[in-house]
Amino acid sequence: MADGMARTLWERYEPVHDLVYFAPEAHRAADGLGMRGFWMGYFALRAAPLGAADPSVVTSCFYVFHPARVARALPDAWGYAAPAEVLAARQEAMDTAMTRLFGSGVVGSAAFGEAADLAWEAAEAADTTGRVLAAANQALERPDRPAARLWQALTTLREHRGDSHVAVLVSLGLGPVEAMVLKAAAGESDGAFLRETRKWPEADWESATARLRASGRLAADGSLTPAGAAVRAEAEALTDAAAEGPWTALGAERAGRLAEHLEPLAETVWESGLLPPGNPVGLTRGA
Repeated sequence: MADGMARTLWERYEPVHDLVYFAPEAHRAADGLGMRGFWMGYFALRAAPLGAADPSVVTSCFYVFHPARVARALPDAWGYAAPAEVLAARQEAMDTAMTRLFGSGVVGSAAFGEAADLAWEAAEAADTTGRVLAAANQALERPDRPAARLWQALTTLREHRGDSHVAVLVSLGLGPVEAMVLKAAAGESDGAFLRETRKWPEADWESATARLRASGRLAADGSLTPAGAAVRAEAEALTDAAAEGPWTALGAERAGRLAEHLEPLAETVWESGLLPPGNPVGLTRGA
C-alpha cells in the first residue's frame, strides 16, 4: 500500500505485542510454569506455538540471538511445562495485563472489540508461506475474550512482519550481527544493549563491524556511510512491502480504523515505562 500502512500499523501494534516480554503478568506466568529466569521465560513464551522446538530451530527463526543464548533455555523449558501449558498461561497473562493496563472499561468497549476483530481478520489474511513463526501463531484458536484475541492477532501480524524481515536480511547477505550493528549505527537501537542481551561476544561484534567497514557500509567512526544507509533503507522498504498483504486484504479504510484504535493503546504502553530504553526492535516512535 503506497500510503505506508504496513509501517503505520507496526509502530502501533509492536508496543502492545511487547507486553509479553515486559509486563509483570508475563513474568509471573513464566515463574508459575517453573521457568528459570527471564530468558527461559522469553524463549518459552515466544516459541511455544512451534511446539517443543529444538534450540537450533528457534535460533534460526529468531535470527539475532547467539545459539548459546537459546541453548541455555531450550529444550530445558519444555521439561518444566509443555508448549500447550505455556500457550494457555501466555494467553491468560496477556488478557490480564491488557485489562489492567488499559482498563476494564476500554477492554470492554465496542471500539476495543472492533479492533480485536479487525486485527484477527488481518491476521487470518496473512500469507504465511515461508513464515514459520507467523504460521504457528496463525494456527492457534481464536480467543473468546477481546483482549486475548487482540493480542494474539497482533502477535501473528508481528511475527509475519518479523519473518519477512529475516528473509530480507538473508537476501541482502546481512547476518544477525551485521544487521544489529547497522541498526545501532542508524541510531535505532543501542548497540551495547543489543550485543549483551543477544549474548554475542565482543569479538563477533568487532568482526561484523570490520566486515561492514570493508564493504563500505560503515565509516571508521562507526556511523553509516551512504552505502550503509542505502542498504538499511532497502531492508526496511522491502520489509514494509512484504508486510503489506494483511492490510491490503483488510482495505485502507478499515486498516486505518484499526490504526486509530491502536494509537492510544500503544501510547499507554509507552507511557507505562515497561519497554526497555535500549529499544531492541528499533521502533521510531517513542525511541
